[in-house]
Amino acid sequence: MNNVNDANFMTIPTMEATVEALLASGKGILAADESLPTIGERFAALDIPSIGESHRDYRELLFTTPGLSEAISGVILFDETMWQETSDGVAMPEILTKAGIIPGVKVDKGTTALSGVDGERVTQGLDGLRERLIEYRDRGARFTKWRAVIAIDEHLPTRNCIETNARVLALFAALSQEAGLVPIVEPEVLMNGRHTIARCEEVTTVALKSVFDALFGHRVVLEQMLLKTGMVLSGEECPEQAGVAVVAEATRRCLRRTVPAAVPGIVFLSGGQSDEAATERLNAICRGSDAPWKLSFSFGRALQSAAMKIWKGSPENVVAAQEALRHRAQCNSAAVEGRYAAEMENNGSR
Repeated sequence: MNNVNDANFMTIPTMEATVEALLASGKGILAADESLPTIGERFAALDIPSIGESHRDYRELLFTTPGLSEAISGVILFDETMWQETSDGVAMPEILTKAGIIPGVKVDKGTTALSGVDGERVTQGLDGLRERLIEYRDRGARFTKWRAVIAIDEHLPTRNCIETNARVLALFAALSQEAGLVPIVEPEVLMNGRHTIARCEEVTTVALKSVFDALFGHRVVLEQMLLKTGMVLSGEECPEQAGVAVVAEATRRCLRRTVPAAVPGIVFLSGGQSDEAATERLNAICRGSDAPWKLSFSFGRALQSAAMKIWKGSPENVVAAQEALRHRAQCNSAAVEGRYAAEMENNGSR
């Protein structure tokens, strides 16, 4: 049965309907949920002032890109953006909904050091989450996201780190579903380090098994959630970088061993990969896949990087920046269907 949003008297779609819409064929999710420190760092590199107004202008540029809904089914917002309005006075979630794109929101509050071992972190934000979820839902959000980070080195991760973050992810997911919001569960195994692709696969396998054990334990309905995970890659400082075909096979193998078939979809994060590398690897993973889940993307930097560099905070550059975003979105749309080719980078993506 549908719930009713008392704030605007609109019918809220069921979680199943939201999942289906997010996984529409050839579409993916734009992650525009950078925290204030993160967007501040990226703006500083381009001499853009990191203030509320510039954050609003940039997100408005992204969300009003013509034709964006052809390749993007949903957008993950940051808390600040959820409460902002466009220059025309329209709430940010509403501008997305009117464009045929589903608004979602990152609900965690970043990471803090995990006691006991240097270099490991746990995500915080559970305090008051039940109440915040209702506020986000009434503002127009239809799904949520929570990110945990798993670092790798010769001694890490510890089981304590993996299991603690898994429990927190499960609590977040259970609370989201209680509020009628689809949770995107994101245990990110970081690319940082010299580890091999085999080590990445080993850690990702253990982490995902732990996450799903915790989800079962907290009675999360798997059919009403999405998994967001990284591709299985060599560490960025590893002297031997695995090729695209090896990445695709290792990623598919890891997921087949750990993700229940009841999960409707898996969306990949870009995790610091270059724009084209992320698209090429996504294409290889999706091409010819006989997976029981739908595969797609939930990219941040790998969708936004070119657009932000073109924009540089100048209104005169908005149209060109939007063209760059639309191009990257269309390239990744093609990759989800296994039909991306390098020629699209120069000749257009359609």
